[in-house]
Amino acid sequence: MWTESPGAHHEWLDAAAGPVVRPYALTGGRVRPPVDGVDLVAFVRATPAADAAGLPGLQPEHQRLVELARRPAVLADLAADLDLAVGVVRVLLGDLLARGLVAVHQPPAAAHLPDDNILKAVVNGLRAL
Repeated sequence: MWTESPGAHHEWLDAAAGPVVRPYALTGGRVRPPVDGVDLVAFVRATPAADAAGLPGLQPEHQRLVELARRPAVLADLAADLDLAVGVVRVLLGDLLARGLVAVHQPPAAAHLPDDNILKAVVNGLRAL
């Protein structure tokens, strides 16, 4: 019988041990998100449904993602804030997208960006000032 409650103060747990739950356990063994094409610099934000739902039945990582996305955040920043791999965060975001708790705003495609010649002309014009 334990004389004290188990916790992070045990000798066999330390900062160098890493996460106690492995990434494949967080994603249920899934390596691909249900929604493909979430870009590394895509903006993620929580939807109004996330406020109304109260987040019951979600894993702590899902809940934390929704909390971080209350203000628009980039996928890469979310992964860094959670200290998880980007692939894991993509899978978790796919779960939240399927429930309608977050929205993803993709960056514009390269075809919609100005031509390199236009950008060079702008830079040259600025240098001439």
